[in-house]
Amino acid sequence: MKQLSHLLRRMQQVLREPQPALPGSRQLVVSLSMDVAAAEESEPSLLPWLATQPVYPQFYWQHRQEPEEAAVCGIVRGFRHVSDAESFFQHYRSAPDVRVWGLNGFERTTADGGESADYLFLPRVEVIRQGNQLSLKVNVFSETSLQADADEAAAFIKFLLPAHPIAPLTSRIVAQEHHPSREGWVSMLEQALASIAADEMEKVVLARCTTLTLSQPLREASMMAASRAANHRCFHFMLAHNAEQAFMGSSPERLYLRQGTTLNTEALAGTVASDDNDRTAETLAQWLMNDRKNQCENQFVVEDISQRLQQSAATLDVMPPEVIRLRKVQHLRRAIRATLHQASDTACLNDLQPTAAVAGLPRQAARAFIRQVEPFTRGWYAGSAGYLSLAQAEFCVALRSAEINGDKINLYAGAGILPGSDPEQEWVELDNKAAGLKTLFDGEVS
Repeated sequence: MKQLSHLLRRMQQVLREPQPALPGSRQLVVSLSMDVAAAEESEPSLLPWLATQPVYPQFYWQHRQEPEEAAVCGIVRGFRHVSDAESFFQHYRSAPDVRVWGLNGFERTTADGGESADYLFLPRVEVIRQGNQLSLKVNVFSETSLQADADEAAAFIKFLLPAHPIAPLTSRIVAQEHHPSREGWVSMLEQALASIAADEMEKVVLARCTTLTLSQPLREASMMAASRAANHRCFHFMLAHNAEQAFMGSSPERLYLRQGTTLNTEALAGTVASDDNDRTAETLAQWLMNDRKNQCENQFVVEDISQRLQQSAATLDVMPPEVIRLRKVQHLRRAIRATLHQASDTACLNDLQPTAAVAGLPRQAARAFIRQVEPFTRGWYAGSAGYLSLAQAEFCVALRSAEINGDKINLYAGAGILPGSDPEQEWVELDNKAAGLKTLFDGEVS
């Protein structure tokens, strides 16, 4: 987009200004206001610009409701844990809105607890569109000389390229394999129901990984663009390691939004199919609102979140249930709002991830059962994606997600298991959830 090219030229001028030959961290910012309608007509997204860049890692983010979109690339500093990022903010007295972006794995560990699946980083370049405001931000950090890193940032900027259109999604599915298989799923469910009947758990969320083999290697941006165009009312996120390896998703669920000490989270649990016909979709939604099993599943999540926030929150309010309609499924959702004693994203993640909506109850028993019976490692699936800063943080739950590796894609979907759960119905729920991404490809196999 022309506005971004203008900002890049302005940033080159800013980077020519002298910086201290001292250690530290700074963020340089140039912004402009733009005509949103004109900008969207000429360039519908920051994604084509990001996909054109020859530098990695890349992270893309689009909010599910707010007119906010971000494209970041390059790495200045990486972090293994959110607590490391928070310590960095405090030590270097970062500006309140300096953001660290990335993913938190489903199996998170504490700062001294060994290996972590988290991938968080302070990017070199961050482009953010919020309403009619377009901002270009460059992070400069050095343990020896800010001037030296500013010189590196100036060289980095020169390598950035104008946006090119993203190639359409032309790959076709030629084979698929489920992990577990249908028979394995039935066995897993029977084990789960036996464990629940023995009072070892109240609920567990079991997942399936479906490996798709494609007719040709896939560019991750093509899949992200197709999902962005089809799956509305979702958070869209993508972490790309290179042109063919990435983790991406289009998730309907917010893990939390923290603005100062105000926390917004939600219980998104309970599922029914959606339909292109409005009347049919409404009938299904009414069934969902009145179905005892789904209401019970949602209430479990509400109670679990409320209990986990008991020590961290001064106040907590739960909103009435509502049905969220997506392209392939509909969900029950209750919004939850809290006032925190202190603004700590380490505490928020420890309290909220993983929620009962993606793991089960009690948390530790459910996680242990998942590790024992699921025939794959979840990695970033059912973890979280987003950003944190001193002023605010927002992470969505990494659902409706896919791991891309050339001509192979792993699609992930899960279902909550409670007393009375039926293996066949839950298998259909997995199909419906995976369809949000799988149906982006033409010629899919059954």
